[in-house]
Amino acid sequence: MTPPEASAKAPAAVRGEAPVAHKGATAPVTRAMFDALMVPCYSPAQFVPVRGEGSRVWDQEGRMYVDFAAGVAVTSLGHCHPAIVRALEEQARRLWHVSNWFTNEPALRLAQRLVDHTFAERVFFCNSGAEANEAALKLARRWAHDRFGPHKMRVISTLNAFHGRTLFTVTAGGQAKYSQGFGPSPAGITHIPYNDVAALEAAFRDEGGDDVCAVILEPMQGEGGMTPGTPEFLQAARRLTKAHDALLVLDEIQSGMGRTGALFSYMQKGIVPDILTSAKGLGGGFPIGAMLTTADVAGVFTPGVHGTTYGGNPLACAVAGAVFDIVNTTEVLDGVRARHALFMEGLKAINARRRVFRDLRGEGVWLGCELDEPFAGKAPDVLRAASDEGLLVLMAGPNVVRIAPSLVISLDEILEGLARLEKALARALPA
Repeated sequence: MTPPEASAKAPAAVRGEAPVAHKGATAPVTRAMFDALMVPCYSPAQFVPVRGEGSRVWDQEGRMYVDFAAGVAVTSLGHCHPAIVRALEEQARRLWHVSNWFTNEPALRLAQRLVDHTFAERVFFCNSGAEANEAALKLARRWAHDRFGPHKMRVISTLNAFHGRTLFTVTAGGQAKYSQGFGPSPAGITHIPYNDVAALEAAFRDEGGDDVCAVILEPMQGEGGMTPGTPEFLQAARRLTKAHDALLVLDEIQSGMGRTGALFSYMQKGIVPDILTSAKGLGGGFPIGAMLTTADVAGVFTPGVHGTTYGGNPLACAVAGAVFDIVNTTEVLDGVRARHALFMEGLKAINARRRVFRDLRGEGVWLGCELDEPFAGKAPDVLRAASDEGLLVLMAGPNVVRIAPSLVISLDEILEGLARLEKALARALPA
């Protein structure tokens, strides 16, 4: 036991005291600091959010915004949901981190939930969607290598997909704007148009399909324009992968965890994947990713083959477990479908008055509003106008305004947000 006199001389941090603040720590924080301090990977809005509650966010000036963005489909239960805050606080007093030399209770409890309620038999935890997809693609190649030989390594993906920002996943995504300038890119990836069954069949005819290890698809393309996968295309992917001893990987980073009105979107599509990836809404705002698969496929990964320092972090898994228990209920999932109907009714009414949308599409509370031809390329203008009107929305390319709020956004907030959206459209797209 440390003698009292030694304890008194210990550093403040050891004694549990707050350290003396650096002189810059209490200085006013401004948006201009981003340009002065941060690597310019982003171009954030000119206001700085400081507080959130449910589907409302306040900035430094105290202005309130209705949140139709949810941090790009991340804060699935809104901001600071009491059950999530409680789970985080309770776990924060118990255990924050252990290395992967150990397991931990929150990770095992979350894995059990995922296995009990999906096709999966094994789970790998990581920190983001990109990491989950990186793990999925590595697993698919390792499985094919070990079962059939090194020639079986080709991945079929789609144009305008988005699977993450690692070099492997950004190459798989098929959007040159994200992969140019980082070469050489990983080899062995074939890109086809989304929803093109004939192109998918032709991609398997190359080399007789014997070299294909996996097909990776989003059930609905998010960043690529909010385009739903057709049943014919998704079912063809399942049929062809089975016929050619390849794996079907479904990227449910955005579509999963209740976003489309089911726990995972594949449950509405009549197909079952071999590998599924999840992130974003899984943690409700706390960083976590997961790769789900079968015991047979998972068996080719052995200790040391793949890993991550923070994957399965007790804090993240405790939060995600609380999110899962709320989302995976009839009340929430039925509510998502009801909110979809209210959103679509409101958006159609706006369009009848303003004639700005060429198409309204999507599933659950994950909607794309494609601008009509006279307003092509104006989605960024709509985003800026929306923030001026006190509304947070997203875009999916220059022509599509994307809406992805909390799964439990109130009906009143939907109506209020739609009213603000109509004002933003009038401001950004004058007749």
